[in-house]
Amino acid sequence: MRNHKKLLQFLRPDPAVAAVKMPSDDDEDDDRCTPLPSPMSSGSASTSAAASPSPYMPSPWVNLPGLGAGSALAGTGATGLLGSLVKADGHVYSMAAAGDLLYTGTDSKNVRVWKDQREFAGFKCGSGLVKAIVVAGDGRIYTGHQDGKVRVWRRDSADDTAVHKRVGSLPRLGELLRSSVRPSHYVQTGRRKQSALWLRHFDAVSCLSLDVEAGVIYSGSWDRTFKVWRVADSRCLESVRAHDDAVNTVSAAGFDALAFTGSADGTVKVWRREAGKHGATRHVMERVLRKADSAVTAVAVASEARVVYVASSDGAVTHWQWRRGAARESAPRNGGALRGHRMAVLSLAVAGRVVVSGSADRTVCVWRRDEGADHSRLAVLTGHTGPVKCVAMDEEESLDADGHRRWVVYSGSLDGSVKVWRVSDAPDAMAAMARTPAHVWKGSPSPLGAWSTPRRALERS
Repeated sequence: MRNHKKLLQFLRPDPAVAAVKMPSDDDEDDDRCTPLPSPMSSGSASTSAAASPSPYMPSPWVNLPGLGAGSALAGTGATGLLGSLVKADGHVYSMAAAGDLLYTGTDSKNVRVWKDQREFAGFKCGSGLVKAIVVAGDGRIYTGHQDGKVRVWRRDSADDTAVHKRVGSLPRLGELLRSSVRPSHYVQTGRRKQSALWLRHFDAVSCLSLDVEAGVIYSGSWDRTFKVWRVADSRCLESVRAHDDAVNTVSAAGFDALAFTGSADGTVKVWRREAGKHGATRHVMERVLRKADSAVTAVAVASEARVVYVASSDGAVTHWQWRRGAARESAPRNGGALRGHRMAVLSLAVAGRVVVSGSADRTVCVWRRDEGADHSRLAVLTGHTGPVKCVAMDEEESLDADGHRRWVVYSGSLDGSVKVWRVSDAPDAMAAMARTPAHVWKGSPSPLGAWSTPRRALERS
């Protein structure tokens, strides 16, 4: 996706910060969605946003130095920090960019939508922690939650995207009720001989991935399974017991009907989708791509190049490439490992030839894939005071003055902030890179010692 308009919106200064109120837990209505005020029109730019209070907490995201036209990087191609969006409390666990909207999920009970650097809309979810967000092309938003549910939301209309409504969940209530009266639809969970419906996750949904071409969405869970859902009718097509420990990541390949799962058991498995009966699917394990002691935390795929990147708790990003036209039984080529982090790599994003990795060491590494399996590191972005739990990126439409490509990188951290960066592939990008001092712009961050994460916590990302 190339949307320079989105970057420009993030660079606009905000004339005022809204004074708003977060509803109390007593007012909760499970999965209720409450829209926020629409952004100010161009004819009323001087109007304070506080004139229309939001039902959420006092505008926890503020604009800070570096976001406006006065930023040293705003008009250049240099690599570095463009600005920070700092939240008063709560950890950022997930994010998704869709056009000019940015969705962020935290350990609060809200999914927030941002536009023009303002809180544009939000979903009120009764389940708390939002571990995954995926946005479909038809406007539906899928969120994976700690309570094992996948909730589905939709922007109310093309003309008023500030209104988001919950339109369902996975599995659908009717399908759930029909299955609950069939003993054959129950499976053993491994928890003291307890059983659960096969089409429902009984532990946290840790990851989501959309396969647009196939019309399916994958959900992975700490219950060691991944499930396949048909986008058209939200029907569960298949449930696969995939690993011996929590499934931390699932990713549709975008080529050869493949999907990848990574687990806390240290393995990455490759699954091939085959057609089943009555429109169902059947996923067959084709190979174990990786088997090691360190937990797998993220998988990202560069579909056009047929390259798969795997992040793990040992701080490495390994990669494999599938050759075009190769026989099905041919093994992919192992390209080695990218090592730029001192602690576990928690998140990955890919756009074109650029790969971004976020780590528990509080840094973001940006890599460029060159000819063959060679990679060069473009930048190390520092500034977060907590582990970088999620990353996203987008390529700018226009080149810089010297004809070099530039990307916008978003990083969400357990320090409660989202940072916006610019990265250039200019040869002197490393020399021009601004290593931002590791401090927060607002609030009182936890000391580094507070982020000493136990190994088990990293294994279940």
